[in-house]
Amino acid sequence: MRATEISGAMANHRRVVGSNWVIGAAGQEFPVSVTREGDDYRVADAEGQAHLVRLNGWKPGAPLIEAEVEGTALAVKLERTIQGYRMRMRGADVMLTCLTPRQAEAARLMPEKVPADTSKMLLCPMPGLIVSIAVEEGQTVEAGQTLATVEAMKMENVLKAERKGVVKTIAAKAGDSLAVDELIMEFE
Repeated sequence: MRATEISGAMANHRRVVGSNWVIGAAGQEFPVSVTREGDDYRVADAEGQAHLVRLNGWKPGAPLIEAEVEGTALAVKLERTIQGYRMRMRGADVMLTCLTPRQAEAARLMPEKVPADTSKMLLCPMPGLIVSIAVEEGQTVEAGQTLATVEAMKMENVLKAERKGVVKTIAAKAGDSLAVDELIMEFE
């Protein structure tokens, strides 16, 4: 609503804030309708059950909301994230999204990004210089065995094997300057 009050907008291009929203939490979607009633808001769910929400002077950007829902006091810590909001209340810690119905429809079509499997790789944990490589290709290593030493910020960091395995390839050599998450070696 604050963004609609920008000055200099053309009269026929004013943005209108809709009343229908889709709240996403824990992999589920909750369609709601929000209407303003003075300083309060009436929030209705998909079944039409409506609740009066009083924000008690909360402004966007303030980290704590001390609100009342149907007269019951609630304190909610709210933090803006890249893709929505993080809400903490009474021990619950929930990541939320707040989208228009059209945005929610488009978001359902987005493919789920699966993180790359790096379990068989030794990646450089920070930008630094490879001081030494303590193993060779084809060598069997035991859990806790030293694999490489990286110098970063004038400190030497010893990288050790997390579990038993065989070194498949070594991508770096002593003297190489590596960026964070750059491949040092790969295991079979």
